[in-house]
Amino acid sequence: MDKQQLLDHAKIARERAYTPYSKFKVGCALLDGNGHVHLGCNVENAAYGPTNCAERTALFRAIADGVPRRTFQAIAIVGDTSRPITPCGVCRQVLIELCSPDMPVFMGNLSGEIEETTVGALLPGAFTEEDL
Repeated sequence: MDKQQLLDHAKIARERAYTPYSKFKVGCALLDGNGHVHLGCNVENAAYGPTNCAERTALFRAIADGVPRRTFQAIAIVGDTSRPITPCGVCRQVLIELCSPDMPVFMGNLSGEIEETTVGALLPGAFTEEDL
């Protein structure tokens, strides 16, 4: 699956977002080692703290479905932003915990702009299990 196809899946997931408060929809598509795509969207809550980002929804869904950590192949995120959307700090920490540091991260927006990086580049100096 190429990055555009993965971004297209993220756009589909974005439409499923539950955002009654911010109206800011984000979608994510996570490709596992078997070629399966796990979708995620942001899910808001009136208490704000329990709100979950699209990236964490996709990652947690895949882990719950039995996909072993560090076997993911790529992740794509899409939001209605002026530049390609980037994961928040919490999502960056979860990504470094569950994904390989060299895993590609495709970030896009609804205008079709795309930026590509890696999980490791998103969070230099990350706190990992080696630090415990």
